[in-house]
Amino acid sequence: MSQKTNDFSKWYVETIQKADLMDYTPVRGCIAFKPDGYELWEHIQAEMDKRFKETGHRNAYFPMLIPESFFQKEKDHIEGFSPELPWVTEAAGEQLEERLALRPTSETMIGHLYSNWIKSYRDLPVLINQWANVFRWEKKTLPFIRTSEFLWQEGHTAHVDEEDARKETMQMLAIYKEVVEGLLAIPVYDGQKTPSERFAGAVDTFSIEAMMKDGKAVQAGTSHYLGTKFAEAFDIKYLNKENKHVHVHTTSWGTSTRLIGSVIMVHGDEQGLVLPPRIAPTQVVLIPVGPWKKNPKIIEKLDEIFAALKAKGIRVRLDDSDQSPGYKFNEWELKGVPVRIELGPRDLENQQGLMKARDEEEKVSVSLETIVESIETELETMQTRLFEKAKAFRSNNSHTHIDSMEQLKQHLAQSEQNETIPGWILAGWCGDDVCEEKVKEETKFTTRNIPFNPPVTKHTCIHCGKEAQHTVWFARAY
Repeated sequence: MSQKTNDFSKWYVETIQKADLMDYTPVRGCIAFKPDGYELWEHIQAEMDKRFKETGHRNAYFPMLIPESFFQKEKDHIEGFSPELPWVTEAAGEQLEERLALRPTSETMIGHLYSNWIKSYRDLPVLINQWANVFRWEKKTLPFIRTSEFLWQEGHTAHVDEEDARKETMQMLAIYKEVVEGLLAIPVYDGQKTPSERFAGAVDTFSIEAMMKDGKAVQAGTSHYLGTKFAEAFDIKYLNKENKHVHVHTTSWGTSTRLIGSVIMVHGDEQGLVLPPRIAPTQVVLIPVGPWKKNPKIIEKLDEIFAALKAKGIRVRLDDSDQSPGYKFNEWELKGVPVRIELGPRDLENQQGLMKARDEEEKVSVSLETIVESIETELETMQTRLFEKAKAFRSNNSHTHIDSMEQLKQHLAQSEQNETIPGWILAGWCGDDVCEEKVKEETKFTTRNIPFNPPVTKHTCIHCGKEAQHTVWFARAY
């Protein structure tokens, strides 16, 4: 059995370290993002931010420290986050009169401020996003996927009514899906969370869910319709056109640096990192081979290709270090660079170079006359190919034939015996929290979401056998 299949977490951590994406720090669960790792986040941030602004949102920034009394105003919210909150109790050598939480999310602080900012229907909608760090003191950590401190964006909007707020909620979920599938080449299922899985304090939570190569799920983004819960808790009212004071309807939505972990887990292979071209810090690496130092025309040609690619906006590196070609090939493969170009004396003589895509086995010869166009084509082709590979993998490991606990347990036993991943199952659910919890207790499978467009509709509950109210994805999750 391969190391990746045998110990996926070990493979994952080693892949990250070999790719030089992060380093551990002395604080448990807190990592340092090294330049390549942070650049992955920058590309995600740039694409998201562009789409947010196209839909009328603006960026702002709110304090990291949140008074304890703010959390007490929304009961469900504090109950949901209380176990994970780190508290500041002392400053300048003195005990604080009130404990301050390091923000796990900003609904309470923003609710407090919106109550001052919003007075009239003319002030609405308020469409604000924040790029920030948040803290949740996780018991079990894994770099990028689950850390005590992580980077994210959180949108917080206020609207005149439910219809407008729900439209916002779904619009942002659609943006998340487009970015994760289009930029990261990760297929997702979009749908609604069950009540037990929804955000603390939300009326409804919607999510996009992605399958990793070990068959586990990652919640890749969430969008919440909060109704008037936070508006009532923080007295966010406005004077409407009928001259009456009414509560606003609010939403919140977020994605985080766990998307970086998802990219690694979805596309990586035995050799290490595989990055979709659109997100890769380095998209193309140029490597001279053979006795290239004796032939300055090789570097001249590579410099020419480098400049042409740069002019096209392609992120390119030229590796003219003293290391052997084999060493360089291995190092750049570990970093997941999508395309490698090799050029030696014989290649130059034949007016061609060798092109190797990170996810393909064979090298191909390309004409030096059209090499830039060939590279551009390969970057786009690889982006699509990675998405289709991930989609095929998800399809092969999404099981729609399991309708009872007996069948699920048999499926799990067979997976363990055959050393295969159990994947996800699509099953019916009666809507009773007890059945949902029993599935989790007996199999460690949790509900991921109620998909908007399930491949099939289920008619009986997987646990109790009664009529199903919902068709739900179940999976083990990070």
